[in-house]
Amino acid sequence: MNHSDLLAKAPSLTAGMAAADHSPDSQLSQTRHRAALVASWHIAPGSTVLELGCGQGDMTAVLAEAVGPKGRVVAVDVAAPSYGEPVTLGESAARLAAGPLGPRIDFRFGTDVLDPSVDFPDSTFDHVVLAHCSWYFASLGQLRDTLARVRPWARRLWFTEWDLTPASDDQLAHLLAVLIQGQTEAAGSQGQGNVRTPFSREGLLRLLPESGWTADGSEPVDTEELQDGDWEIAACLDLVSEGRLAALPEPVRQLVLSQVDVLRALAKPRGNRALPAYSVTAR
Repeated sequence: MNHSDLLAKAPSLTAGMAAADHSPDSQLSQTRHRAALVASWHIAPGSTVLELGCGQGDMTAVLAEAVGPKGRVVAVDVAAPSYGEPVTLGESAARLAAGPLGPRIDFRFGTDVLDPSVDFPDSTFDHVVLAHCSWYFASLGQLRDTLARVRPWARRLWFTEWDLTPASDDQLAHLLAVLIQGQTEAAGSQGQGNVRTPFSREGLLRLLPESGWTADGSEPVDTEELQDGDWEIAACLDLVSEGRLAALPEPVRQLVLSQVDVLRALAKPRGNRALPAYSVTAR
């Protein structure tokens, strides 16, 4: 399926997402973003795909469309089906499972691939995908171990994440919100947000050889339509209102509070431009 064909499917894929009932425009832009990514990866019909960190299935739906009726997507997430709001992972998965893509998808929530009981024969999958989920990991060591664990199971890795290097000044608010959340987590105050371990593209490229993968391509990814800048700024400001900073060592707390002051000065009420993203391929 080529780029234009998959993008043309974005509205119908969006309609199959439970989150579209609450924010159809946001869901459409998120789906279009993932459709463009998958189209650039040239995943052939009939392929088998292991998706790590599937969440509510934004990428899962696009992958299932790309692999076609003879393909298969095993969508794994360590979170429980009850996680998420206003739509839980389980509710979103149930909507997808009841639709035309359902037979192609095997959702496995509450599943950690580092658990020895989770195993697949070598080369079970043509592709393994991590899309905008790697900052959820508790540490770079955990990500490295996960990439090493899945290495024998799949022939090819497709990885995409936000880029910590802004392309313009209007992305600085998103960057600052990400770094504040990462500092708060690193100092021991753990939350339920999207950002626990932010790292750079260069950090990933250093990590891949340690986990048995060889990178063979890296491309910038357009994020112009995405709302994640607004979402992460809101999540960052919630840290203060939730009182999580009180658990931090005092020097760290003061540093974070000063950065929050800067974030408030930089951020707009809405329409903050998201950071760029990148895609890395490896084998």
